Amino acid sequence: MKKHTLSAIIITKNEEDRIERCLQSLTGVVDEIIILDSGSTDATVTICEKYTNNIEHTDWPGFGKQKQRALAKAKGDWVLSIDADEALDDEMKDSILELLHSNAIDKTAFKLPWGVTLYGKTLKYGRSARSVLRLFQRNGASYTPDEVHETVIPAEGKVGELNGYLLHFTHRDYGHGLDKSAQYAWLGAQKYHRKGRRSGGLFLALVRAMWTFFHIYILRLGFMDGSVGFIMAMTYAQVNFNKYVGLWLLENGRS
Repeated sequence: MKKHTLSAIIITKNEEDRIERCLQSLTGVVDEIIILDSGSTDATVTICEKYTNNIEHTDWPGFGKQKQRALAKAKGDWVLSIDADEALDDEMKDSILELLHSNAIDKTAFKLPWGVTLYGKTLKYGRSARSVLRLFQRNGASYTPDEVHETVIPAEGKVGELNGYLLHFTHRDYGHGLDKSAQYAWLGAQKYHRKGRRSGGLFLALVRAMWTFFHIYILRLGFMDGSVGFIMAMTYAQVNFNKYVGLWLLENGRS
């Protein structure tokens, strides 16, 4: 029998085309699923109701604050933060279940290898070759209030890493990828402006973009992912450029 309980927290809005894949991957792994929906107008909530009755309709205060709201509702010993466009692969399910059956866990949080999957390919290099902290003890954990790229602050202790992949189906199609990148760049610019960070000017924005491409495509071996690796390196470079241009415009009152 499981020695530890697990809550999954998910924030949603108009995710009818991919939320079920996420929820199906949690079946048999988690003890409760908590959904915070910020105004879906499609079938997202109806699909979620097949898996949980713990659904709350909310406004949209930003990613960090919304995930903190979801975390506050969790009752499990451990919490899995998963996005609607993500899913656990079979090996990751087994890793989590093995952990929950352990008598004692000597870590307070775990990173999950991220399997970014788009345009028919799961990327293994570049910026995608990283692990994200998504599984953590509920007690003592909290989220930063950032508008985007929020961070979970786990309870003090050691952080481990599990086997398997947290699959991330990040883009529905190329157009959706462009829209998402633009949104994240602007939110990032606003976050930096709120925190008093300076842009350094437009030329430095260009240099940052060039460095981002070099770092992802060359230093982190993004070229090993073929044509999709090239597309992603260029996408991240463009996002970084747009973010610092947005910050420069905010600094100069031209937004």
